[in-house]
Amino acid sequence: MLLKKTSTAGEKNGVSYLNGEVKSQGVALNVYSYAVDGVLIDTGSQSLHKHFERFIDAADFDQVRLTHFHEDHTGCAAYVEKTKHVPIYISDKSIDSCMQQANYPLYRQLFWGKRKPFHALAMPETFESRNATWYVIDTPGHAHDHKAFLNQETGQLFTGDLYVNERTKLVLAEESIPTIIQSLELVLTYDFQEVFCNHRGFVEEGRLALERKLDYLLGLQQDVLALHQQGNPADSICRQLFPKQYPITKFSEGEWDSLHIVTSILQES
Repeated sequence: MLLKKTSTAGEKNGVSYLNGEVKSQGVALNVYSYAVDGVLIDTGSQSLHKHFERFIDAADFDQVRLTHFHEDHTGCAAYVEKTKHVPIYISDKSIDSCMQQANYPLYRQLFWGKRKPFHALAMPETFESRNATWYVIDTPGHAHDHKAFLNQETGQLFTGDLYVNERTKLVLAEESIPTIIQSLELVLTYDFQEVFCNHRGFVEEGRLALERKLDYLLGLQQDVLALHQQGNPADSICRQLFPKQYPITKFSEGEWDSLHIVTSILQES
């Protein structure tokens, strides 16, 4: 399978970044790594290691904070461990699994590569960088171990995969819309000015964007439950609310699907 791999580096409001992208057969996936105030936030994917390793080599950091265990965010963590000898932190829920060879579907291995084992320390509730104290905010839903990081000095919030886009149309089979709603509600209780997403990059008017996403998901949840109360099964609700088909649904053999939005709401309500 032919994969086109590219990357773009830059800086925004004191935050250095690399955005790596993989394209194949009409599917395009990307992921960001950020470096700010001596902290590297996520390491990018193993499939793009030539791009992310150059960024890692050039970046000035003395610690790594991982938003969650997914391979596009942790793919170059083993390289950091081998070459930088700095502490790597992740949720304590994922320390053991990260020490093992990652196991995930073939299409994800093709796009993101095979994440090598690495050693990490348990993420505390707060941490210090060179010039700031940071809050670590539990934001599960996309992944069970998901965290967001808030720089109290600058008001910059790094949301991992909590945001991605305002109007969610399909999700991974393991994701939970009700839990994502709770995570958005929690994040919005904090004071922040800027949002950096690990797939969208810098988000203009970040707080408003998160508020709009929360409103959208709350309305979507109401629509799903209303249609269910009218006697519609999950697949019918999905067709009514999400009539468009996305290439990644077929490509991933259903791991990514709009149906998972509906079923997570029905199962947890």
